[in-house]
Amino acid sequence: QVQLVESGGGLVQAGGSLRLSCAASGRTFRSYAMAWFRQAPGKEREFVAAISQSGGSTKVADSVKGRFTISRDNAQNTMHLQMSSLKPEDTAIYYCAASTTYGYSGRLYNYWGQGTQVTVSS
Repeated sequence: QVQLVESGGGLVQAGGSLRLSCAASGRTFRSYAMAWFRQAPGKEREFVAAISQSGGSTKVADSVKGRFTISRDNAQNTMHLQMSSLKPEDTAIYYCAASTTYGYSGRLYNYWGQGTQVTVSS
């Protein structure tokens, strides 16, 4: 029903900034809550941030609070993650996900993008 494509990943030095984008296809984008998850090598997937269908509510993981900001533009069928003050521990594959339910659990999300690599060097 929804196809998601992430972009904006890359290599950045610690302290730098990066903006990830998720483009969604389909006319029902506004019906879905959206979220970002990430998975670092050898670690389990973890929640990063989520945004409600209207964009009126957000959830951000404690590990990135104050540094990452999630947003969406329903007119453009896009979601973004603005990352600043990046740390080496932020290195991971970042995934865009969509769910009919707004929340922080990956089990709620039915649709996933292919992921985009973010690498933060010291």
